[in-house]
Amino acid sequence: QHKSLSPFVTLESWTAKGRYAELFEQLDLNKDGRVDINELKIGLSALGLNRGEAEEIVLESDINHDGLLDFQEFSQYLWAHEKRLRLMFLNLDCNNDGRIDVAEIQHSLHKLGVDVTMEQASRILQSMDRDGTMTIDWNEWRDHFLFNPFHNMKDIVHYWKHSHMFDIGEDLTVPDEFSEQERRSGLVWRQLVAGAMAGAVSRTGTAPLDRLKVFLQVQGSTSRAINLWSGLRGMVKEGGVFSLWRGNGINVLKIAPESAIKFMAYEQVIKINIKSKKRVQERFIAGSLAGATAQTIIYPMEVLKTRLTLRKTGQYSGMADCARQILKTEGIRAFYRGYLPNTLGIIPYAGIDLAVYETLKNAWLQRFCVDSADPGVLVLLGCGTISSTCGQLASYPLALIRTRMQAQVITEGKPTMTMLGQFKYIISHEGVPGLYRGITPNFLKVIPAVSISYVVYEHMKKVLGVGY
Repeated sequence: QHKSLSPFVTLESWTAKGRYAELFEQLDLNKDGRVDINELKIGLSALGLNRGEAEEIVLESDINHDGLLDFQEFSQYLWAHEKRLRLMFLNLDCNNDGRIDVAEIQHSLHKLGVDVTMEQASRILQSMDRDGTMTIDWNEWRDHFLFNPFHNMKDIVHYWKHSHMFDIGEDLTVPDEFSEQERRSGLVWRQLVAGAMAGAVSRTGTAPLDRLKVFLQVQGSTSRAINLWSGLRGMVKEGGVFSLWRGNGINVLKIAPESAIKFMAYEQVIKINIKSKKRVQERFIAGSLAGATAQTIIYPMEVLKTRLTLRKTGQYSGMADCARQILKTEGIRAFYRGYLPNTLGIIPYAGIDLAVYETLKNAWLQRFCVDSADPGVLVLLGCGTISSTCGQLASYPLALIRTRMQAQVITEGKPTMTMLGQFKYIISHEGVPGLYRGITPNFLKVIPAVSISYVVYEHMKKVLGVGY
């Protein structure tokens, strides 16, 4: 049944121009009677909105194509956009009471093929609910989306899904979820490429710290006297400045297959338990299984990465030579040495990382994020950094044991040991601190790695047209 727009047109049209004039005056920073793209970006930032939407607003509203908006163009765009928003509001308002509640948000999402829990629908509503009534009236709806150039409910659902509900700190731990339409449009693979590029630049930028971490993990008690500076200096002395990046090539190469396998495995696992209402638990289980699947397939590359990272100058001529020597002298089983602690480490890392991230983000949304559906870049980066750090603390001993098992042949004078054998050896010879050897450079690379990843990922999303 079609709902009439006439009350909106007759009662509010005369007040709209006054609101538009006030907004236009705020955005027209140099008071020349026109708003350019930079002024619009500054204004959107001040309103807590995405600056990237300025281009789309100008493109849609700049009638004479001069790159500037006069008041007539500005007000015409907002008037047309408000009419679209009004139609969406009336469509959501199923019981015709002039307010949108949690059940109506959940129902509208379900109709568009996105099933959410009442808790998730509540979080969406809270992001728009300025007066704390747990319902949204027309003014709250209009003001929230006025400068978001959405054309229909599918655009708004897409925005809610990707910028609000399903963000996670470690995107490779639990992959994002995509609709059928997004898969058909190629968005999935463009986003995976953007993530792979971000990971490649991030890993390359922090490779010296990663190589130092591996050295400290493997050297054990003999590395007690080595600090960060002397460790880096020793590596440069042995092989030159470029030796700091040994092992980085294969570390970057394995991103693409690992990301693709993890995503496809996650999609298959999630289908089995699609009706589950415990989203965090469901994503943890699916993410852990997907991670284990990906690691099983690409694990030989992990062994090669450790061996290439620890190699002396001239020991191997390249990746192929390293693989050939391992196969010749140690056999095929050497490529899966350390696999058990590696797989066991996925569970505490993925679980704690996701649980801490969701808890921190939800706490922030409930306390501070009243007028926006997105907690903001810095908050998401902060939540991701803290959750990743907590996950690493829990899984680090297993990661250390895995690295030692992978490198056993290189470490002379020590017998080949099982996972339990390594654990007992470390405890008896180095104590509990020995299980966390090398964690300092590991933590030092978290903030630069996350920051580099974010900047490159956002840039690649624009290049590949993945922006939301």
